[in-house]
Amino acid sequence: MNGMPKYVASTTLKRVEWNNSTVLKGGTAEAVSKLKEELEGDILVVGSRTLVNTLKQCDLIDEYRLMVFPIILGGGMRLFDEGADATTLKFAGTQRLESGTVILTYHPAGTGNKERS
Repeated sequence: MNGMPKYVASTTLKRVEWNNSTVLKGGTAEAVSKLKEELEGDILVVGSRTLVNTLKQCDLIDEYRLMVFPIILGGGMRLFDEGADATTLKFAGTQRLESGTVILTYHPAGTGNKERS
């Protein structure tokens, strides 16, 4: 992970100390759109429901990888904002990890996404 490039969407940070990390400048949607044009391969979002909701609203998500963990917590925040527009998804695959975690992969329906292996 330390060797991978990382892009941080933040309204407060001006710089980051973590190896190979860059703070996105300007509006988040514009910065991510630019990254999608410039970079090859996947851009992953880890641990930010705020960023996921911003990208969803701006139609910048090509693939959802939802992880189901084998634990019931009984509470917590929703991943998607309450009242957000519904998004129809097309199933693209599933992966089961030894831990029992399941990764479900979906593409937004009707966006012309190419199939991934």
